[in-house]
Amino acid sequence: MKILILGGFLGSGKTTVLLQLAHYLVEKSQNNKQSRVVIIENEIGQIGIDDKVLRGNGYEVQEIFSGCVCCSLNSDLISGIKDIQKATNPEWVIIEATGVAFPDKIAESLLMNLEIESRIIIIADAQRWKRIRIPLANLIEGQLKDAHLILINKTDLVDEQELTEVEADIYKLNSDAKIARISGIKPVEERILQVIKND
Repeated sequence: MKILILGGFLGSGKTTVLLQLAHYLVEKSQNNKQSRVVIIENEIGQIGIDDKVLRGNGYEVQEIFSGCVCCSLNSDLISGIKDIQKATNPEWVIIEATGVAFPDKIAESLLMNLEIESRIIIIADAQRWKRIRIPLANLIEGQLKDAHLILINKTDLVDEQELTEVEADIYKLNSDAKIARISGIKPVEERILQVIKND
């Protein structure tokens, strides 16, 4: 069982990427298990619109509501993943974290409690980058620092100069991550999805 943690600030476009990623993983799977991709969705509060969108696309979704998946030790998340592993043991589990979560803490908890390593993918919002970069510095830097892949989204809404500046700033925060540009109005290129699958 492989785990992907998908993070990024609120409104960065996580669900759009999540749907494409889940579809790609199911399509390319060599495994005939009934449940190849399980999505753990985390909302602060009640069920969100995202849940209806995901279920409508035929993926198995489990919600974690009793606290956000931003705590380093979240017993609901750990027990939820144990249950998933026992019940269906899917090839992939994708955790869509809230916009205020620190994915490295989730990964740390999974490693410590389940001895499972996970990959972190962060969606960065190019359009709002300059507006949120300073006021939310701790959150943004915390989300990006241990990411394996950073997808700069909404590239169609900024000019090339601004996009280059955003990219350079992100590179300063995490020079080890793979960085790619995407746009919500176009499908994510298969070469990027391949990186996620094979990383």
